[in-house]
Formats: sequence, C-alpha cells, structure tokens
Amino acid sequence: MDATLEAAVWDLEPLVGGRGAEGVEEMLVEARDRAETFAQRHRGRVGELGAEGLADAMHELAAIHDLAGRAGSYAMLRFSLDTADPERGALMQRARELSAAIETRLLFLELAWNEVPDERADELLRSDGLDFCRHYLRTLRRYRPYQLSEPEERILTETEVTGASAFRRLFTEQTSALEISLPDRDVPVPLEEALSRLQDPDRHRRAQAASGLTEALRPGLRTRAFVFNTLLQDKATKDRLRSYPHWLASRNLANEASDESVEALIEAVRSRYELARRWYRLKASLLGIDRLAHFDRMAPVIEVQDEIPYGEAREIVLDCYSRFAPELGETAAAFFQNGYVDGPPRPGKRGGAFCSYTVPSAHPYVLLNYTSRPHDVLVMAHELGHGVHASLARPQGIFHFTTPLTVAETASIFGETIVLERLLERAPGPLERLDLLAGSLDGAVAAVFRQVAMNRFEDAAHNERRHSGELSIDHFNELWLETQADLLRDSVELDAAYGIWWSYIWHFVDAPGYVYAYAYGHLLALSVYRRYEEQGDGFVSSYLDLLRAGGSRPPEELGAIVGVDLSDPGFWSSGLDLIERQLEAAEAAAREAGRLE
Repeated sequence: MDATLEAAVWDLEPLVGGRGAEGVEEMLVEARDRAETFAQRHRGRVGELGAEGLADAMHELAAIHDLAGRAGSYAMLRFSLDTADPERGALMQRARELSAAIETRLLFLELAWNEVPDERADELLRSDGLDFCRHYLRTLRRYRPYQLSEPEERILTETEVTGASAFRRLFTEQTSALEISLPDRDVPVPLEEALSRLQDPDRHRRAQAASGLTEALRPGLRTRAFVFNTLLQDKATKDRLRSYPHWLASRNLANEASDESVEALIEAVRSRYELARRWYRLKASLLGIDRLAHFDRMAPVIEVQDEIPYGEAREIVLDCYSRFAPELGETAAAFFQNGYVDGPPRPGKRGGAFCSYTVPSAHPYVLLNYTSRPHDVLVMAHELGHGVHASLARPQGIFHFTTPLTVAETASIFGETIVLERLLERAPGPLERLDLLAGSLDGAVAAVFRQVAMNRFEDAAHNERRHSGELSIDHFNELWLETQADLLRDSVELDAAYGIWWSYIWHFVDAPGYVYAYAYGHLLALSVYRRYEEQGDGFVSSYLDLLRAGGSRPPEELGAIVGVDLSDPGFWSSGLDLIERQLEAAEAAAREAGRLE
C-alpha cells in the first residue's frame, strides 16, 4: 500500500479531549445531567420567555447539543472504521441510548415553542440577539401540523433505539461484512473493492465482480428484505400518527423543499432520461459492444490503467482548490495535516465515502476508501467540498451549521467540477479529454438520473407496502428492475440477477427519501458553476459567502447569494443543459479521436 495512504488515518481523540471511549460515557452523562437541569428550569415556562430569556435558553441548549454531538460523533466514527468490532458497536449503541435519553429531556422545548401563538412568536423572532438560532426556530414552526403530544414524542424517541435504529445497525453490519469471492484473489474482498471492479477496463473481470457480488448478496437477502419491510412499515406508522400526507412529506419538510418543487425536479429529470440512454449508447460504441450490460455502465472508455497515488491526488485537489480561492485551499489542507482524513480501505471499514460535520466546536472528518482509481480523485474533491463547507460554516453555531440535503451537495459537486475542468485543460489530446468527460458523465448520470430512478423504486416500495402489506423478495426485485428499465430502456441490458442489487443500498434503510437530494444538489451545483463561468473571479467572494452561511437561511435565500433563483421553473433544465453540453463535448472528442463516425 502507498505509504502516504497508509498514514492517512483519523485522530478522533480531539472530539473527546483525549479520553477515548471513557470520554464518550462521561460527556454524554454530563450532557444528560445538564439537559435534566435545563428541563427543570424551563419546562412549562417557554411561553413566558422574553427575547433575552429565549436567547439564554437557546445558548444553553446549543452547549448541550455540542457536548453530546462530540461524544456521539466519536462513537459513530470509531465504529465506521471497524463495523465488525463488538466493542465499537457496543459503544455506539451506548451513545445512541444516552443520546436518546438527552433528546427525551429536551423534547419539551421544541413542542412548547410550537405552542406559542403566531403573533407572539413573530415578535420574538424579530428581536435582537437571536441571529444564531432565528432560522432554526422559524423552521421548527413548520412542523406544527405534524407534532404529537410530549408523552407521545418521548415514547417514539426512546423506542427508536431498540426499534428502527437497531434495524439500521443490523443492515450496516450485514453489508459491511459482505465478502465477495473473485477468481484472481486468494481471499474474498469487501463490498467497496468489488464495486470498484465495475470500473475495471477488462469486461470479463467486471462480469466476474458482478457475478461475485450477486452471489454474496444472496445468503443475507431474506434478512435485508425483512429489515427493509420492517422499516417501511415503521415509517408508515409514524407518518400516519403525525398525519403526513405521503411518504416523502417529512423528507421534503426537512429539506425545506415544497412537494411541488420536488415533483418538478423528478419530472424534469425523467423527461430527459434520454440523455442517460444517449450516453450509454455512446459508451457501448466506444467499448465496441452492441449494448451495455448493467456491469458495464461505469467501465472506462479508454484502456488506460492509470493509477493515481494518494499523495498525488491530494496535491491535485489542493492545488485546484487553492487556485480558485486561497482560503478554500487552506481550509482543505487542514484536513490532511491533522488526522481528519481516513483514506485506506480495510476489512470491516464502512464502504463508500462521507464527510462527518461533527459539531461546530470540533473539526469535520472525511472518510475515503481510496483505491488509486482516477475516479477516487474526484471522490476526494467531492468529500473535501463537504468538508470545507462544514469548516467555513462552523461560526454559525449548532443550529445553523448544516444545510438541508437539497443544498448540501453544492460545495462537493462544485469542488469536483473545479478539479475536472483543470484536468480537462491539462489533457494532452482528445482521448484523454474523452476519458475525463466519460468519468464526469458517469458521475452525473449516477447522481441525477440513477438517483431519480432509485427515488421511483423507493416511491413504489413505500406506497405498495402501505397499500398491500409486506412485500416479497421477488416483488422488491420486480420493482427495482421496472424502475431501472424505465430509465435505461434499450441502452442497457438488465438480467434477473441484477434484481437483488437494491439490497445493499444503505440510503433506502438509513435515510428514506434521501436519494432525490443528490439530483437536486447536483443540478443546483451545476447552476452555481454556470454562474462562475459567467462571472469569473468576481464570483469567488459570493461563493465563499454561500459556504459561510451554512444553513442560516432558507434554500431560496442561499441560492440568491450566488445569483441562482430556485423558484424559477427553468432552473432544473439549466442544470440538465450543462450535462448535455458535456455529452456533446464527449461525442466531439470521440470523433476527433477517431472513435466515433
């Protein structure tokens, strides 16, 4: 393994003041005791608070959340590094239990705030001293129609630990423990490594990886289907109790997105599914085959086995960030200097990549599974985009630190695009440009079109579970193949074995309704990048202002900082047009390289 990569490991101790696992217990117990004191002081009196009293209460609440968040982040991140370790799993479970106890003690405040009459609430929100929590308090009022009584909310919070949360943990442990047998490996490989084989230049090796993954998914399929069925019904029950009108309503509310805007997004993307098909037909031609198999979709179009060492990838990304804005480069560099990136894949380590914001008093952490593929450079740029967004938003405090999911992908996709554009400029010829554009199109199709197709699978699964009861494995498989075929039509061949591939996708289990936010965020980021193309260096300051704002404003106001109008019905088409522009550039590069007539 690359020594630079091997040395890229997290130092989680700053989260708990160097006290390790014992610090998690101590900090959460302290937070629980402070929450109890807070409840004794304010329960039954929230409606009587003036602006100053409300600000004091919210500052104390922020301190409690920050303390608990540090400890909870440590437990979760430590578990992510080795999900097969029982001790780490037990610590995370203990953290969840104590966090639930803290939440139950603090529930009253949100409930009581929403019982304050509108006129009085508006008066308070106009007062000075509430900048650090004003948008948060205003957003809470949107949940008033779906709010239960305090005893009911306490029961749901406390039973979450042994209910839905436990099933999600089971799913994570199962998928993290998957071992895929490959003919050229003496020992089975983890899921992430097998998925990376789908980008292998050799079609036979891709087919072997797909076959091995299918066989690895079969033994635990019944359990994962049971977990999914249970969580589908759990959500249906909670939605019914809260009177949400449909399964996606709570996610839209959390995203501060109207049902109408989400429906418009989905329909705009579905109406241009042909862009994805057109790309896959071009890819089939470039690969010299009549039609792609499902395992060919991420295949490289040029047989160049280019490996980019971890250290080189780091320098490329940091250089791109720094040239755009020195502040951005410095912020990104801090991740590599102080143990905030964990790079190498390991047995038991959670697959994929993510950025954990942690809490404002601590630094964010980035997890990668770096396998030296060129695509991994863009993944690094993507997660560091999240990281710099989190870092720059830290002064906003706990209530305005994070953004809705619909805005959360802006900095990540933007950072990815900066790196892509730099690589395109440096490309020596049309074949190299084609390779880069192909990677970008693969990413755009996966993030926009495939995510909307997955949303359609989720939509069918949630609605049929509510109307028809528990779904069989075969029915899940059918829904998956139907919604994938709606996207792919004649451009990709789907076989029956691919029908079970829904069963490793964690989003369906951990975050119902999440996936459409990838499409929303990707198209938003492309629109933001288009503004950068139009304005040049004059755009940089407003972009940094957007990142610093965190989640302190509604998405429409955040977009307005950089001149993007989220209320414009043509907004989605603008982003999709940029994807089509990349597709046209890929077609032109293919013709120039003599790979397409």
